[in-house]
Amino acid sequence: MMLGLSAAAALAGAAAHGAFHRNSPIFGRPITRLRTSGPADRAVALTFDDGPNPDATPLILDALGARGVRATFFILGRHAERWPELVKRVADEGHAIGNHGYYHRKLHLKSPAYVRNDLTLGTEMIERASGVHPRLFRAPHGFRSPWVTSIARSLGQRTVGWSLGVWDSDRPGVEVIADRTVEGAHPGSILLLHDGDGYDAAGDRMQTARAVPLIVDRLLAKDYRFDLFDPA
Repeated sequence: MMLGLSAAAALAGAAAHGAFHRNSPIFGRPITRLRTSGPADRAVALTFDDGPNPDATPLILDALGARGVRATFFILGRHAERWPELVKRVADEGHAIGNHGYYHRKLHLKSPAYVRNDLTLGTEMIERASGVHPRLFRAPHGFRSPWVTSIARSLGQRTVGWSLGVWDSDRPGVEVIADRTVEGAHPGSILLLHDGDGYDAAGDRMQTARAVPLIVDRLLAKDYRFDLFDPA
Protein backbone atom coordinates (compact mmCIF):
# COMPACT_ATOMS: atom_id res chain seq x y z
CA MET A 1 0.00 0.00 0.00
CA MET A 2 2.77 2.41 0.94
CA LEU A 3 4.61 1.52 -2.25
CA GLY A 4 1.50 2.29 -4.26
CA LEU A 5 1.06 5.65 -2.55
CA SER A 6 4.73 6.49 -3.13
CA ALA A 7 4.42 5.63 -6.81
CA ALA A 8 1.28 7.75 -7.14
CA ALA A 9 2.99 10.67 -5.42
CA ALA A 10 6.00 10.32 -7.71
CA LEU A 11 3.77 10.29 -10.78
CA ALA A 12 1.87 13.34 -9.55
CA GLY A 13 5.14 15.17 -8.89
CA ALA A 14 6.46 14.30 -12.34
CA ALA A 15 3.23 15.47 -13.97
CA ALA A 16 3.35 18.76 -12.06
CA HIS A 17 6.97 19.30 -13.08
CA GLY A 18 6.10 18.60 -16.71
CA ALA A 19 3.14 20.97 -16.64
CA PHE A 20 4.58 23.92 -14.77
CA HIS A 21 8.35 23.99 -15.33
CA ARG A 22 9.17 25.75 -18.59
CA ASN A 23 12.30 23.61 -19.15
CA SER A 24 10.94 20.22 -18.07
CA PRO A 25 11.67 17.36 -20.50
CA ILE A 26 8.80 15.23 -19.16
CA PHE A 27 6.24 16.33 -21.78
CA GLY A 28 8.80 16.78 -24.56
CA ARG A 29 12.27 18.26 -24.40
CA PRO A 30 12.34 22.02 -25.08
CA ILE A 31 15.29 24.19 -26.04
CA THR A 32 16.61 25.29 -22.64
CA ARG A 33 19.75 27.20 -23.53
CA LEU A 34 21.56 28.65 -26.51
CA ARG A 35 24.11 26.43 -28.16
CA THR A 36 27.63 27.67 -27.50
CA SER A 37 31.05 26.45 -28.60
CA GLY A 38 32.41 26.30 -25.05
CA PRO A 39 32.74 28.21 -21.76
CA ALA A 40 34.45 31.13 -23.48
CA ASP A 41 31.57 31.60 -25.94
CA ARG A 42 29.63 34.40 -24.24
CA ALA A 43 26.48 34.14 -26.32
CA VAL A 44 23.01 34.85 -24.99
CA ALA A 45 19.58 34.88 -26.59
CA LEU A 46 17.34 37.89 -26.00
CA THR A 47 13.66 36.93 -26.32
CA PHE A 48 10.41 38.84 -26.04
CA ASP A 49 6.90 37.45 -25.40
CA ASP A 50 3.32 38.65 -25.89
CA GLY A 51 3.90 41.30 -28.57
CA PRO A 52 3.64 43.19 -30.65
CA ASN A 53 2.64 46.33 -28.80
CA PRO A 54 2.26 49.63 -30.69
CA ASP A 55 4.22 51.63 -28.10
CA ALA A 56 6.92 49.31 -26.77
CA THR A 57 7.78 47.14 -29.77
CA PRO A 58 8.92 49.97 -32.08
CA LEU A 59 11.19 51.40 -29.37
CA ILE A 60 12.70 47.98 -28.73
CA LEU A 61 13.28 47.47 -32.45
CA ASP A 62 14.88 50.91 -32.69
CA ALA A 63 17.26 50.11 -29.82
CA LEU A 64 18.21 46.72 -31.22
CA GLY A 65 18.68 48.08 -34.72
CA ALA A 66 20.92 50.91 -33.55
CA ARG A 67 23.20 48.32 -31.91
CA GLY A 68 23.12 45.66 -34.59
CA VAL A 69 21.52 43.15 -32.23
CA ARG A 70 18.98 40.50 -33.20
CA ALA A 71 16.42 38.97 -30.87
CA THR A 72 13.60 36.43 -30.98
CA PHE A 73 10.02 37.64 -30.68
CA PHE A 74 7.36 35.13 -29.62
CA ILE A 75 4.35 36.73 -31.24
CA LEU A 76 0.80 36.45 -29.94
CA GLY A 77 -1.56 35.70 -32.81
CA ARG A 78 -4.34 38.06 -31.82
CA HIS A 79 -1.84 40.90 -31.49
CA ALA A 80 -0.34 40.03 -34.87
CA GLU A 81 -3.83 40.24 -36.30
CA ARG A 82 -4.25 43.72 -34.82
CA TRP A 83 -0.79 45.11 -35.65
CA PRO A 84 0.50 43.14 -38.66
CA GLU A 85 2.83 45.95 -39.72
CA LEU A 86 4.85 45.50 -36.54
CA VAL A 87 5.21 41.76 -37.12
CA LYS A 88 6.37 42.52 -40.65
CA ARG A 89 8.92 44.97 -39.29
CA VAL A 90 10.26 42.38 -36.84
CA ALA A 91 10.80 39.95 -39.71
CA ASP A 92 12.17 42.56 -42.13
CA GLU A 93 14.79 43.68 -39.61
CA GLY A 94 16.23 40.19 -39.30
CA HIS A 95 14.82 39.10 -35.98
CA ALA A 96 13.52 35.58 -35.41
CA ILE A 97 9.80 35.07 -34.97
CA GLY A 98 8.29 32.39 -32.75
CA ASN A 99 4.68 31.39 -32.18
CA HIS A 100 3.12 32.17 -28.78
CA GLY A 101 -0.31 30.88 -29.72
CA TYR A 102 -3.33 33.03 -30.50
CA TYR A 103 -5.24 33.50 -27.24
CA HIS A 104 -2.53 33.47 -24.52
CA ARG A 105 -4.31 30.88 -22.43
CA LYS A 106 -2.47 28.50 -20.08
CA LEU A 107 -2.33 25.26 -22.04
CA HIS A 108 -1.63 22.65 -19.37
CA LEU A 109 -5.33 21.86 -18.84
CA LYS A 110 -6.52 22.42 -22.42
CA SER A 111 -7.63 19.62 -24.74
CA PRO A 112 -5.57 18.55 -27.75
CA ALA A 113 -8.18 20.12 -30.04
CA TYR A 114 -7.95 23.44 -28.20
CA VAL A 115 -4.14 23.44 -28.25
CA ARG A 116 -3.97 22.62 -31.95
CA ASN A 117 -6.47 25.36 -32.79
CA ASP A 118 -4.63 27.92 -30.64
CA LEU A 119 -1.22 27.15 -32.13
CA THR A 120 -2.56 26.92 -35.67
CA LEU A 121 -4.35 30.27 -35.44
CA GLY A 122 -1.22 31.87 -34.00
CA THR A 123 0.85 30.45 -36.85
CA GLU A 124 -1.62 31.66 -39.47
CA MET A 125 -1.70 35.22 -38.11
CA ILE A 126 2.10 35.40 -38.05
CA GLU A 127 2.36 34.05 -41.59
CA ARG A 128 -0.33 36.43 -42.83
CA ALA A 129 1.42 39.43 -41.28
CA SER A 130 5.03 38.64 -42.10
CA GLY A 131 5.16 35.93 -44.76
CA VAL A 132 7.34 33.95 -42.35
CA HIS A 133 6.55 30.50 -40.99
CA PRO A 134 7.56 30.46 -37.31
CA ARG A 135 9.92 27.58 -36.51
CA LEU A 136 9.84 28.15 -32.75
CA PHE A 137 7.07 28.01 -30.14
CA ARG A 138 6.86 29.11 -26.53
CA ALA A 139 3.89 28.18 -24.36
CA PRO A 140 2.27 30.99 -22.36
CA HIS A 141 3.85 30.92 -18.89
CA GLY A 142 5.78 27.85 -20.05
CA PHE A 143 2.83 25.64 -19.01
CA ARG A 144 2.45 22.47 -21.09
CA SER A 145 0.60 19.15 -21.17
CA PRO A 146 1.64 15.82 -22.72
CA TRP A 147 0.50 16.95 -26.18
CA VAL A 148 1.56 20.63 -26.39
CA THR A 149 5.14 20.04 -27.55
CA SER A 150 4.14 17.32 -30.02
CA ILE A 151 1.46 19.55 -31.57
CA ALA A 152 3.99 22.36 -31.92
CA ARG A 153 6.39 19.90 -33.55
CA SER A 154 3.68 18.82 -36.01
CA LEU A 155 3.46 22.48 -37.08
CA GLY A 156 7.23 22.56 -37.67
CA GLN A 157 7.99 24.41 -34.42
CA ARG A 158 10.52 23.59 -31.69
CA THR A 159 9.42 24.44 -28.17
CA VAL A 160 11.60 26.96 -26.33
CA GLY A 161 11.91 27.53 -22.59
CA TRP A 162 14.09 30.13 -20.93
CA SER A 163 16.96 30.44 -18.47
CA LEU A 164 16.12 33.76 -16.84
CA GLY A 165 12.86 35.59 -16.39
CA VAL A 166 13.12 38.96 -14.63
CA TRP A 167 9.41 39.66 -14.01
CA ASP A 168 9.52 42.79 -16.14
CA SER A 169 5.77 42.35 -16.65
CA ASP A 170 5.32 43.47 -13.02
CA ARG A 171 6.86 46.85 -14.00
CA PRO A 172 9.36 47.00 -11.12
CA GLY A 173 11.27 49.90 -12.69
CA VAL A 174 13.61 50.36 -15.64
CA GLU A 175 16.82 50.00 -13.62
CA VAL A 176 15.51 46.94 -11.77
CA ILE A 177 14.68 45.21 -15.05
CA ALA A 178 18.09 46.03 -16.47
CA ASP A 179 19.96 45.01 -13.31
CA ARG A 180 18.14 41.69 -12.96
CA THR A 181 18.82 40.80 -16.59
CA VAL A 182 22.47 41.75 -16.66
CA GLU A 183 23.27 40.20 -13.27
CA GLY A 184 21.44 36.97 -14.10
CA ALA A 185 22.87 36.44 -17.59
CA HIS A 186 25.40 33.66 -18.20
CA PRO A 187 26.88 32.23 -21.41
CA GLY A 188 24.12 30.30 -23.15
CA SER A 189 21.29 32.03 -21.26
CA ILE A 190 17.88 32.48 -22.82
CA LEU A 191 16.66 35.81 -21.45
CA LEU A 192 12.90 36.39 -21.21
CA LEU A 193 11.38 39.87 -21.47
CA HIS A 194 7.98 41.11 -22.63
CA ASP A 195 7.25 43.62 -25.38
CA GLY A 196 3.50 43.09 -25.01
CA ASP A 197 0.84 42.11 -22.49
CA GLY A 198 -0.82 38.76 -23.07
CA TYR A 199 -4.01 39.82 -21.30
CA ASP A 200 -4.31 43.47 -22.33
CA ALA A 201 -3.53 44.45 -25.90
CA ALA A 202 -2.81 48.02 -24.80
CA GLY A 203 -0.88 46.97 -21.68
CA ASP A 204 2.06 49.15 -20.67
CA ARG A 205 5.47 47.67 -21.49
CA MET A 206 7.38 50.93 -21.67
CA GLN A 207 9.62 50.07 -18.72
CA THR A 208 10.87 47.06 -20.66
CA ALA A 209 11.32 49.16 -23.79
CA ARG A 210 13.43 51.69 -21.88
CA ALA A 211 15.43 48.93 -20.19
CA VAL A 212 16.46 47.22 -23.43
CA PRO A 213 19.17 49.76 -24.43
CA LEU A 214 20.66 49.49 -20.93
CA ILE A 215 20.61 45.70 -21.03
CA VAL A 216 22.21 45.46 -24.44
CA ASP A 217 24.88 48.07 -23.75
CA ARG A 218 25.85 46.54 -20.41
CA LEU A 219 26.01 43.00 -21.76
CA LEU A 220 28.04 44.13 -24.78
CA ALA A 221 30.43 45.85 -22.37
CA LYS A 222 30.82 42.46 -20.64
CA ASP A 223 31.80 40.88 -23.98
CA TYR A 224 28.52 39.09 -24.51
CA ARG A 225 27.10 38.64 -27.97
CA PHE A 226 23.47 38.16 -28.94
CA ASP A 227 22.53 35.17 -31.06
CA LEU A 228 19.46 33.47 -32.47
CA PHE A 229 18.32 29.87 -32.04
CA ASP A 230 19.06 26.98 -34.33
CA PRO A 231 15.65 25.27 -34.31
CA ALA A 232 16.92 22.10 -36.01
